[in-house]
Amino acid sequence: MMRSATPLVVVFVATAALLLGAILVAWFGCYRINFTPSEPLGLWRIVKFDRPAGVGDLVFICPPQTPVMREARVRGYLRSGLCPGAVAPLIKTIIAVAEQRVDIGTSVTVDGHPVRFSELALRDGQGRPMTPFGDGIVPAGHVLLHSAFAGSYDSRYFGPVPASGILGLAREVLTYAP
Repeated sequence: MMRSATPLVVVFVATAALLLGAILVAWFGCYRINFTPSEPLGLWRIVKFDRPAGVGDLVFICPPQTPVMREARVRGYLRSGLCPGAVAPLIKTIIAVAEQRVDIGTSVTVDGHPVRFSELALRDGQGRPMTPFGDGIVPAGHVLLHSAFAGSYDSRYFGPVPASGILGLAREVLTYAP
């Protein structure tokens, strides 16, 4: 006796519709789910700025479409999402803004002050070499990003990014830090 496939089709279509609806509500409702260990896992909200972004702000930012970011996507450092280039926004802390001096050696300093938890990795989790960005002054309209998570892919490796990619402040809603 054969079973009808209709109930399975209904379950599949309903699940797909629910998932699509959740994605649309999250995107247009300024909510994001973080699946990366750079910040606590879970539901976050994007809060629009009522002031310029500054040092110490935890932000959501769409990464620029550069060769370095395309390579990061190929290596699996960036997740799929709705930012340009089909990547998810990053959650990172701004550690430097325009005109600040950044030195990247074995760790990062900004205007001569060491950044905590900024030691560089020479290789990623799969043993591939990691190339540090280098030194210099953060250009106008750009920010330097960081996460205290040791395995974070941040400005230590890709350098300053355009501040125009900032979506807003990152605020935890329902998160879990393993």
